[in-house]
Amino acid sequence: MKQRIKIFETIRSLAEFVAHEFQLAVKNAADDGNIFCVALSGGSTPKALFKMLAKPEYRETISWDNVHLFWGDERNVPPNDKESNFGKTKNALLDYIEIQQTNIHRIRGEENPFIEVTNYKREIEKVVPFGNTLIPRFDWIFLGLGSDGHTASIFPLSNVLNKKGKICSVAKHPVSGQERITFTLPLINNAKRVSFLVSGEGKANILKKILKSEKGSKKYPAALVQPENGILEWYIDEASGKYL
Repeated sequence: MKQRIKIFETIRSLAEFVAHEFQLAVKNAADDGNIFCVALSGGSTPKALFKMLAKPEYRETISWDNVHLFWGDERNVPPNDKESNFGKTKNALLDYIEIQQTNIHRIRGEENPFIEVTNYKREIEKVVPFGNTLIPRFDWIFLGLGSDGHTASIFPLSNVLNKKGKICSVAKHPVSGQERITFTLPLINNAKRVSFLVSGEGKANILKKILKSEKGSKKYPAALVQPENGILEWYIDEASGKYL
């Protein structure tokens, strides 16, 4: 596994850098005649990226026909709910780009999560290439970081941590009890490229514990994201990286 850490002055400069990287990655895939499978995340920092990608210099130059969009997790809410990760992406990005509806693979949060988790697994396996592995291999997965060390909807002490042989699972928020659907660690760690997008002083302490591999840091799900044959990137702003 290769790991990169890059600190930016502002969220805007972070978003602009990653948007350019995304543009280049999609172009390389299109030039090779391949589709580009990416999993998106919720949160304020990814939202800044989506807004950047919606700008003309990106939305008009990216080959969206080659891009297949998935989500790493979703709450058990309809797409028009303010908590919906899909809904946030739609408002910030999807409403501004020309992409075929068949290339948008959302988790149906309005459905029974125990039925939808099976449907979403099949959707992923139908579209995302397996390569030389036994499970699908995403080109790029974007992740956020919670102040408790969770990522996607994989929380500390969650039974999702022990899910082996599954690529998606139903999870529960440890405080609210809200049900969610989430990628599992085996699926995340099989990706070619995984990028954490982190901003804000509130994430500084947990980020320090994970990136400095402090004692006990392995109890945090985000610390267990270690792509087996891929790249792990941490794109962070100065506020969240203040203790590094």
